[in-house]
Amino acid sequence: MFVLCCSFRRSSSSRVVSLFVGSFNSPAHLLNKHKQFSRTFMASSSTKFVFAGCQLLVGENKEENLSNARKAIDEASQKGAHIVSLPECFNCPYSNASFPVYAESIPDGPSTKMLSLAASSNKVYLIGGSFPEKDGDKLYNTSLVFDPEGNLIAKHRKIHLFDIDVPGKIRFKESETLSPGSTPTVFETKFGKIGLGICYDIRFAELALLYSQRGAKFLVYPGAFNMTTGPAHWELLQRSRALDNQLYVAAVSPARNPSSSYTAWGHSTVVNPWGEVISTTGHEPGIIYAEIDFSKLDEIRANIPITLQKRDDIYKVVDIV
Repeated sequence: MFVLCCSFRRSSSSRVVSLFVGSFNSPAHLLNKHKQFSRTFMASSSTKFVFAGCQLLVGENKEENLSNARKAIDEASQKGAHIVSLPECFNCPYSNASFPVYAESIPDGPSTKMLSLAASSNKVYLIGGSFPEKDGDKLYNTSLVFDPEGNLIAKHRKIHLFDIDVPGKIRFKESETLSPGSTPTVFETKFGKIGLGICYDIRFAELALLYSQRGAKFLVYPGAFNMTTGPAHWELLQRSRALDNQLYVAAVSPARNPSSSYTAWGHSTVVNPWGEVISTTGHEPGIIYAEIDFSKLDEIRANIPITLQKRDDIYKVVDIV
């Protein structure tokens, strides 16, 4: 038997997901699997909601970055958003030189306090993009999630560090300054479960599948692809993860800043479970909006039931505690 193992730890608040075991040749196995699938994916309400992704221009002035983020959150809320996301590294330039300088402790830093207040003031779920977190002698690329009362309900440290070298185009090694996280993140909202990753995390299909197995119907990736990987892979990866798991995917980028040492691709996007782009933009500052309707997942999963048809008798992703 070939087994794909995702060796991840998770917080004690996460619920264990049952893995299907056995042969597909057994009718009883199919019936049990269908019941398990129904409990995992169809029990929650198909409530519609509006998602907003804030594509922010990020510069070297931290206070200005935080102010711009707050204004964008306020605007998104005023225009009807229920869940709002900021981009990766919304409070500082994306560079190894900047990470130690702009890093903050959680929950005492100004970025955390601004996010909590913005969520509670606007009564929205807020995915705080990411910013460099200082914890002891380590730095992490961290995303915080707040509920409409301003309570911190999830913290995701980027699991897969962006270490690449494309000769003649781009070389970047986050591992020169950052440490990797080790906990996959799925958080509860009144609309359903949402899986959270940061930028490079989107390249790992096993993580997205793990989130789907945990019941997530929407994956959000604050990210800052560049002028090499952005045109080639940004939209392709979002559509791939959406199709792989038959769920919604959003990726929220900073706006393009020509004066920055690292130039973001922009093009924040939302993709539906059919793999269609339902909201996107260019590289300038702005806010994208998309209506998310979880009932569409049930319809698509019934029409093309790949979850029922997977051969768990010969391969699987194992959710390891």
